[in-house]
Amino acid sequence: MADTDVIIIGAGASGLMCAIEAGKRGRKVLVLDHANKAGKKILMSGGGRCNFTNYSIEPNNYISHNSHFCKSALSRYTQWDFLALIGQYQIPFHERDHGQLFCDESAKDILDMLLAECEKAGVVVQLNTRIDSVERRTDRFHLKTDNGNFICRSLVVATGGLSIPKMGATPLGYKIAEQFGINVLPTNAGLVPFTLQPDDKEKFSALSGIAVPCVVSNNKQSFTENVLFTHRGLSGPAILQISSYWRAGEEVVINLLPQVSLEAELKARRQQKLKNKLKTILESYLPKRLIGVFLPEDLLDLSLQDLSDKQIQRVADRINSWTIKPNGTEGYRTAEVTSGGVDCDAVSSKTMESKQVPGLYFVGEVLDVTGWLGGYNFQWAWSSAWCAGQYC
Repeated sequence: MADTDVIIIGAGASGLMCAIEAGKRGRKVLVLDHANKAGKKILMSGGGRCNFTNYSIEPNNYISHNSHFCKSALSRYTQWDFLALIGQYQIPFHERDHGQLFCDESAKDILDMLLAECEKAGVVVQLNTRIDSVERRTDRFHLKTDNGNFICRSLVVATGGLSIPKMGATPLGYKIAEQFGINVLPTNAGLVPFTLQPDDKEKFSALSGIAVPCVVSNNKQSFTENVLFTHRGLSGPAILQISSYWRAGEEVVINLLPQVSLEAELKARRQQKLKNKLKTILESYLPKRLIGVFLPEDLLDLSLQDLSDKQIQRVADRINSWTIKPNGTEGYRTAEVTSGGVDCDAVSSKTMESKQVPGLYFVGEVLDVTGWLGGYNFQWAWSSAWCAGQYC
């Protein structure tokens, strides 16, 4: 039975980062993962370019039952610290909208950097290893696996969430927490496309492939980004963002033309005695296909002079405040993250160690901390893992 200082379950972003930091302190570190390759989610993220952090990281970019929990870690290991590491490896990157940072070439650059740092720190990464059981005896954790049995003083759970099961996501981290009496908050698919009610799906499937800059809101939050119509429902950055704040049965309001107050615009044009058809004016703002689905043909064929105030308001309401009740989401199959998870109230925000089980640590997505779309979840992985790595 192999004895080591630290075992980290999970060779993803947070697991490798924690291993590097613990290894730098002279700790003997073993990373175990059931996958055949380390960092699979890193490699697929950002369309293969890895949106590894964001220029603007704030606690309000995160959702958690304990809104203060993420503050300590994010302030102690910042986006600038990770960028300094990127700089050491001369990884070329670029900025996209809203401060999002991506690799110029490949997400593999990030994974290669992490694995190189692990090697420098003497970390051993063992793949193709399924954890069968975890026990705590006195001050040691005993792990039985299908690839050997292990003992350690510190056990770090870096198993991620339930999103994208085809990449190997499992509930192992939540099960370990529950086994030790640690509360796990209900989980949901986060940053995920919406599916529509059958009638809406039939109606809007004709718009599949159209993307429109919108403001998407519910009673908790609002996002200004593209909305993409798909054959299953609604996707695009604004939908993914609001999905983390949405619960089944709630409505979402979408402003399809946020830069124009349509009611005021149409009334102003009518006053100018313009004879344009409503259709002609709307087509200067929005795709023709979209207008035809959202508004009836007989209304679109009317000239501005023939429109009543009531009709103008109806048009404006439909375009500036389209209210829709999603049928659900596409679920973990396509979700980028998992909302909910290990209760942060049960974990030290300084060390990431369980308050009730000494030597047991939780980092990254397995915790009840969910970032926005745009590099925030990777930064949470780096920050939380760095903190645990100073103590485990």
